[in-house]
Amino acid sequence: MHWLLFIFAAIILLSVVFANMSLAPWVPTRSRDLKRIFQLSQLKPDEIFYDLGCGNGKTVIYASKNYKAKAIGLEIALPLFFVCKLRQIFHKDKNLIFKFKNLFSEDLSPADVIYFFAMPDKISGRLKDKLANEAKSGVRIISYVFPIKNWVPAVVDKPSEKDLPIYLYKI
Repeated sequence: MHWLLFIFAAIILLSVVFANMSLAPWVPTRSRDLKRIFQLSQLKPDEIFYDLGCGNGKTVIYASKNYKAKAIGLEIALPLFFVCKLRQIFHKDKNLIFKFKNLFSEDLSPADVIYFFAMPDKISGRLKDKLANEAKSGVRIISYVFPIKNWVPAVVDKPSEKDLPIYLYKI
């Protein structure tokens, strides 16, 4: 029985380590920034919202609940994915979707809004290429805290020194 517990713990640990290497360590979006993020996104009902590395699902739930959008969260860290699925059960919203999936294997072409928090070196590599290749014309891309290198944002929202910057890009 101890070996099952050890295997389960190893799977969870490896999942979290892989997720950190994939895009960023889990740092939740500040609740007070959600309003700014969604004002920038101009998300409309029935549009498709993606959160790449959705963590605990807070941003995805906010999009679905407040904007009636089809909100899709991608998460590769198993413990966080379980948290998302648990939260989904309590929200009972057909527009709320969580996938245990590496964002690089998801087709982002249907997205109207793509949101992410990623480390600068991860943004400027595969993620930037994926966005450039898959994002359809008119998509709004929101990068929380860090800019996309060599892309010119349509808006940089940073109302004060204590606020984190939020970058809006339009393709």
